[in-house]
Amino acid sequence: MNERLIIKNALIKNDTELQLEIDSSHKLIDLRASGQILVDSDGFSFIYLLENDNTYTYISIPETVWHDLKTAVSNNLPVIVTNGSDQILLTGFQEELTYLVENIKGNSNYGEEMVNKVEAVFA
Repeated sequence: MNERLIIKNALIKNDTELQLEIDSSHKLIDLRASGQILVDSDGFSFIYLLENDNTYTYISIPETVWHDLKTAVSNNLPVIVTNGSDQILLTGFQEELTYLVENIKGNSNYGEEMVNKVEAVFA
């Protein structure tokens, strides 16, 4: 079964990286970055895929932290997901998010509200 974890907080640490925080009860052991980001237009979030040999874990990045994402992309900061004790570098994050944002802008296939929200933050 695939698991969905929601980012509860984002923190730019020492101007060197963006840490996306999930609940400490969720384990990151045996997961690795896939380098892929999807779009959840209904939930107004980006979904980064973590994987292991059998399943995917969806890291849901809600609009509440998009301003931090924009800062990280603008400053080419690495993006890390952490549960407070373990962390995973989200490889390919910059490229994937930049591509998606450019694809979403003005594209009604993602829904008008999603387009408006993305354009408001990433314009």
